[in-house]
Amino acid sequence: MSKKLTKLLALLLACMMCATLFAGCKKAETETEQPGDTTTTEPANDTPLVVAYSPFSEKFSPFFADTQYDVDAVNMTQISMLTTDRMGGIIYNAIDGEKVNYNGTDYEYKGPCNVTVSYDQSADVTTYTVKLKEGIKFSDGTEATADDMLFTYYVYLDPDYVGSTTLSSYDIIGLRNYQTQTTDDIYDKYNSMFADIYAAGANYTVKGGESFTQEQYDLFWKTLLPEAWKSQIQGLVDYVYNNYFGDYWESQMPGLTYSDNLKVAFAMVMWGFGTLENNVLTATDTSKTWDLTAAYPSIDDLYDECVAKYKGDPEAYFNTEATGEESTSILAAAQTNFISQAGSADPGMSGGIKSVSGITKVDNYTIEVKTNGYSAPAVYSICGLNITPMHYYGDEKQWDPDNGLYGHPFGDLSIVRGNTTTPMGAGAYKFVKYENKVIYYEANENYWRGTPKIKYIQFKETASAEVASAVASGTVDAGEMTGSKDRFNEVKSFNSNAEISGDVITTSKVDNLGYGYIGINADRVNVGGDQGSEASKNLRKALATVLAVYRDSAYDSYYGEAASVIQYPISNTSWAAPQPTDDGYRQAYSVDASGKDIYTSDMTPDQRYAAAKTAALGFLEAAGYTVENGKAVAAPTGARLSYEVIIPADGQGDHPSFAVLTDAQAALAEIGIELKINDPADSNVLWNALDAGEQDLWCAAWQSTIDPDMYQTYHSSGIVGRGGSDSNHYHIDNADLDALIVDARKSDDQAYRKAIYRQCLDIIMDYAVEIPAYQRQNCVIFSTQRINLDTLTPDITTYWGWMNDIELLEMK
Repeated sequence: MSKKLTKLLALLLACMMCATLFAGCKKAETETEQPGDTTTTEPANDTPLVVAYSPFSEKFSPFFADTQYDVDAVNMTQISMLTTDRMGGIIYNAIDGEKVNYNGTDYEYKGPCNVTVSYDQSADVTTYTVKLKEGIKFSDGTEATADDMLFTYYVYLDPDYVGSTTLSSYDIIGLRNYQTQTTDDIYDKYNSMFADIYAAGANYTVKGGESFTQEQYDLFWKTLLPEAWKSQIQGLVDYVYNNYFGDYWESQMPGLTYSDNLKVAFAMVMWGFGTLENNVLTATDTSKTWDLTAAYPSIDDLYDECVAKYKGDPEAYFNTEATGEESTSILAAAQTNFISQAGSADPGMSGGIKSVSGITKVDNYTIEVKTNGYSAPAVYSICGLNITPMHYYGDEKQWDPDNGLYGHPFGDLSIVRGNTTTPMGAGAYKFVKYENKVIYYEANENYWRGTPKIKYIQFKETASAEVASAVASGTVDAGEMTGSKDRFNEVKSFNSNAEISGDVITTSKVDNLGYGYIGINADRVNVGGDQGSEASKNLRKALATVLAVYRDSAYDSYYGEAASVIQYPISNTSWAAPQPTDDGYRQAYSVDASGKDIYTSDMTPDQRYAAAKTAALGFLEAAGYTVENGKAVAAPTGARLSYEVIIPADGQGDHPSFAVLTDAQAALAEIGIELKINDPADSNVLWNALDAGEQDLWCAAWQSTIDPDMYQTYHSSGIVGRGGSDSNHYHIDNADLDALIVDARKSDDQAYRKAIYRQCLDIIMDYAVEIPAYQRQNCVIFSTQRINLDTLTPDITTYWGWMNDIELLEMK
């Protein structure tokens, strides 16, 4: 499962949870209560709210939490610098509040900080300013100030920081100097030395006269490179657990009960580093074995396996196995660490670098961050951090910014890690304890928006299949539920009205931040080797038209109410997604080769299927195929009469798009095109094909980000093998598209960017490299009997969760 298809932005999601979870929002414009100016009152009663949750990893730290469950647990205790609205839009003047209309209602949003972003085009420098509201207190009564924000930045930017936050990936002015503790001249000297050491290879013996010593050579090859490699392997293990545990554990680890000891084994099986049979795991290349009922592979074991598989080449490993969440390659990380350790020891660096020159404390409540250049998505990361208490996570005796001390020694975050299991902040609730798989919280009487109405909250670990019955029986009061026909039918069985919302359970559904799709590789499916020719586009449109027409029935059968068909290759949750009311909006692949509509509103499904076949045949003729008696009988140069589609359906057809493929296969056969369906039992067949660029068509899903930046997925630099993201599996290579994507990145005008992204989407659809498939939904269910749902925040969205305004929520 190399090079993940779901490009999660862990920092972004974590930050947005922080930004929205307790950001602050009035219920509606007509209300008079002003959040932030409320008087402290005692909670209404002591009945706890119990929320079902998947297992926690007990990394309850705002810095080091990586699973979404741990992030949620932490965010109960935190506030963020950034406030966002129900569509993920930024509230820049959050201290005074801003009104934003959603679904016909004006909501006022307030937050703890104002944020400004200013770009100086002449200097090519962007300045981010964060101003904190005065008087906000942490749960222990200590006031939050700019020092706490400064401390937060320096933890994330310390070279010892290892976590999901990628703040260091932004070009903050002076960051490289600080992290490596070198001036530009010293950096260049040791960067050149690093190049010589790496070029010498892993088994070199220093003879004298080289630019480096034996000690410097050993530092890189024996210490820093293995450490960087193991760090990314740990990231891979965490990524696999975070994204695949719930859906794949039972099928990939049959008969084994989950424990943290099995996380590495699970990653080895999922990523193809080992095979499991009768509870015995066998490493693919080293042939080591473990009886998983008694012994477990470690990170060191997986490192040995990776080194063996890639013959000690970290770049070969990274280019194939990286998840996409890494901020740098293994070699780049080791390079930075080498320059930092060797360069900082240079006699010319005796004074050190005491600060990041681009980060400034303006006053007791204001921080300023400067970066080189401008990038529209950057504000979510740079300004979207929690405000963490320095006196709790750091050491007050080591707080001396003028002398380069920021609450901990440079390069040593052991003090910060010391509070990983016990979070504290200025959020709505105080963490009490984690015991017997339950997290206990108590209302924070110092919360800046007023003491929460519910005094006690518990997060209780609950199997996902048991959430609905647990809410119905009273074991828990709320919980997230995977949407499917079977789950909805279970919920309906508990309600007297036989609906998903009734007298026992109330269901809230929101679109998932991502979407399913069927992809076509333009470098494999074309005419004459020219992917951008009209003939090539027509070939792909022939396939896409037939695939698209079978989407409705397939996804309704698989998901029922839990998903809907989408018409553009972008999540419906995005502000950039085209809307049915927009000019030119149309169903995907619903016009023929002459530009005429294929369907009419009164067509039956069978009539639509017949019309799609007729249109597809027209596209094949336009592509240069020889058509006789209603069938393609010969393909033009570079094209074929047979194409393969790979679908990761566990070899059993268990995938939302499988019915689309089987129906399209039969329809295409009738017009002379063979669609071979490859449903491998091992999903690595697909991931490896994508990494090699050898797939014709495939089925997968993207996980989206709040900002709809298309660079990673559609810019030509991301085509496999070009040294970029390796995420442009469509191989679309269009100069106009590239220019539009870059142009959109540089603007902060959302309306302008939406118009630009619409042009991008039109190019992608014209190239017919992607068939938009389905937008599935996430579901949260509540006890209608025990929670006062009138006090639940209204208009829940993907970006505005049910725990927003949690201080106003009440139990019955």
